[in-house]
Amino acid sequence: MRVRHGQAEGRCLVGERTLLSSSFGSAASAYAEHRPDYAQAAVRWALEFAPGPRVLDLGAGTGKLTHTLVAVGADVVAVEPDPAMLTELRRARPTVRALPGSAEAIPLPDASVDAVLAGNALHWFDMAVAGPEIARVLAPGGVLAGLWNIMDDRIDWVAELERVSGSAAIGPRDTLTSWRAATADMLVVSTRLDSRFGSSEQAEFPHGQRRTADSLIATLATRAGMLVMPEPDRETTLGRIRDFLASRPETAEGEFNLPMLTGVLRARRR
Repeated sequence: MRVRHGQAEGRCLVGERTLLSSSFGSAASAYAEHRPDYAQAAVRWALEFAPGPRVLDLGAGTGKLTHTLVAVGADVVAVEPDPAMLTELRRARPTVRALPGSAEAIPLPDASVDAVLAGNALHWFDMAVAGPEIARVLAPGGVLAGLWNIMDDRIDWVAELERVSGSAAIGPRDTLTSWRAATADMLVVSTRLDSRFGSSEQAEFPHGQRRTADSLIATLATRAGMLVMPEPDRETTLGRIRDFLASRPETAEGEFNLPMLTGVLRARRR
């Protein structure tokens, strides 16, 4: 059978996405320790039009978004495909119903939730399959929202950190500028959800994080691109970041505030 170039390229992209998205389990405990939670104001905005309190945290990881959803009073069920991440989630949130499953095969009945939220996960979903699944489990008028914790690259030293780090450590959707561009048409154009969902909206909410140089390096080491990088290249990249942080007055000594935002993309089920 003859395979066209576009088909082969598409398969390579799918394979790369699968490799990256499945890398987090190898660093589940570090992910739980170092990744930030989400701004409560961002979660409340995401849920503003939800018809009820039932929320699915889809691709829940170690429960970072679950933590914030519980804090704002949502009735949460979490679904996560990676066993190591799911174990961390259950350890951290033993009272939350946490199920194995994926965005492409959600283990919930039809119209069983009022909102589906995904924290730093929506871009990993195969939305050609996940879109109908999400629509299936959402009640009429329900909300789909993706949330991302992003660095504020309007701050000079953060923009320079992005340049020094490279795309494996700070990639698409990891800074305000790249996040706005990457998610602008994600739901309607890229995933062709226009028949099931209304137009999408973007918003950003302040959400700083106290860090040290060591803890910021540990956080960046949990990025998917870093996790799949050969060890010598990974150490070189982390060393370059360490040298940069040591050279900047904002980050050289003790704790500092990492300027961040929680970006939200939301749409409503028709």
